[in-house]
Amino acid sequence: MALSASLKTHRSFWIASTLQSCYPALVKDLHVDVAIIGGGLAGITAAMLLKKAGKRVAVLEAGRVAEGVSGHTTAKVTSLHHLIYASLLKDIGEDKARLYGESNQVAIEKMAALVRDEQIDCDFTREDAYTFAEASKHVDEIVAEAEAAKQLSLPASFVTETPLPFPVQGAVKFSNQAQFHPRKYILCLADKVHGDGSDIFENTRVKTVEGESPCQVQTENGYTVTAQDVIVTTHLPILDQGLFFAKTYPKRSYLIGARIDSAKVPDGMFIGMGENYHSIRAASMDEGGSLLLIGGEGHKVGEASDTEERYQRLATYARERFGIETVDFYWSSQDTVSFDKLPYIGRLTPMHQHTYVATGFSLWGMSKSTLSAMILSDLILGQSNSWANLYDATRPTPFVTQDSIKNNLDVGVHWVGDRFKGLFDGPEKVRQGEGRLVTISGKKIAAYRDESGELHQVSAVCPHLGCIVDWNAAEKSWDCPCHGSRFSTEGDILHEPAVHGLALVPDEVASQK
Repeated sequence: MALSASLKTHRSFWIASTLQSCYPALVKDLHVDVAIIGGGLAGITAAMLLKKAGKRVAVLEAGRVAEGVSGHTTAKVTSLHHLIYASLLKDIGEDKARLYGESNQVAIEKMAALVRDEQIDCDFTREDAYTFAEASKHVDEIVAEAEAAKQLSLPASFVTETPLPFPVQGAVKFSNQAQFHPRKYILCLADKVHGDGSDIFENTRVKTVEGESPCQVQTENGYTVTAQDVIVTTHLPILDQGLFFAKTYPKRSYLIGARIDSAKVPDGMFIGMGENYHSIRAASMDEGGSLLLIGGEGHKVGEASDTEERYQRLATYARERFGIETVDFYWSSQDTVSFDKLPYIGRLTPMHQHTYVATGFSLWGMSKSTLSAMILSDLILGQSNSWANLYDATRPTPFVTQDSIKNNLDVGVHWVGDRFKGLFDGPEKVRQGEGRLVTISGKKIAAYRDESGELHQVSAVCPHLGCIVDWNAAEKSWDCPCHGSRFSTEGDILHEPAVHGLALVPDEVASQK
């Protein structure tokens, strides 16, 4: 099935169906109680909670509010995180596993309370969530997950039938979860943050944070925000202290949105089992009708060359399972996966008393963003929080897990091996619409030739830690396979942790063959 011919660029439904935010850029030095770096769900929620507690806050967003990861999510608000509870019981014990489930459940109710109390119109609805298995070989895992979740007092059951229009062998069902329109929700919270001594600044990229008590937040445009406390919610922290880039790995996934007859919409939210599992939910459209969202085809950043084909495979799945012929939206997302399955929430390092982070949400960022905001606001306000120790960002690093060893070996392989890519290729070999690594006078260049034939050349060396970027054909971007930084064809930052774009190639180098 072909993707809709009317689509010229990838665009998230959440962004396409809302107006662009319009907050000012920072144009002077500023003093506040708390500076928050990142205007996604975690950062804006933390700002809201802290402002309500009497703090003056400033949110510094490099782009636009809720147009990063929070604007590209599936927006499932649930404590059913694929399969996790059976492994948590084994790995960290019942008490900590119970805290994990409890914290995510409380986060759901916190969001529901904010929707109610702040009268947020964001299509928030209660839905059951399912992790389902179509193959019998996965049923034992499903049963074990359901039993583990029930042991932890979560609203779980094992079922053999779901509202999906195809049979399953079994599923874990969590009752009374939720879904929503993330950008409507975040933009409403942002409007309540901005004003009365607190501010949101867009198009204000932060380069670094210096000092403690007070902290000095240095921005790219040369202005400084001085704050008693700083929260970094930039997906992967832009600050390399804490080594979070080595305790996590970046993963991309793909989504399509297709109009569907409301009578055919399956009630609930779903995620499958197996190597090529799919995420499924529906969303309401303002003009009426429903949009079916199907996600999947995930891979580590920079490690797939068939990115365009992944959308096609999702479209084929939509046709075969739901009878859908036309795809109306398609986009991708990026997640930071923690090796021990738990997010990192708390102080940046043991030496930092006033700089905090939240990262490693492992594909389930809606509830985890909210519980992060709750924990961090409590820490700054000096209030106790029963979940803080579980998610402590300074806890021992799981460098010896199988996944972490493999990932860090992969980083080393990329750091060395990718330097040989395009070793004997020059920019004349780059075709229209193609990006390619080339070598000019021994320098590794990321070259892209647009549809008009113009060649765009930037350094292929990621400014974060020096890895070589790779071409992402579906997104028309340069992606770093080591730690997930992404850049436009002009070298501009699309995803952190990089705080500088890819360097432009000097004319004297670009003109050489």
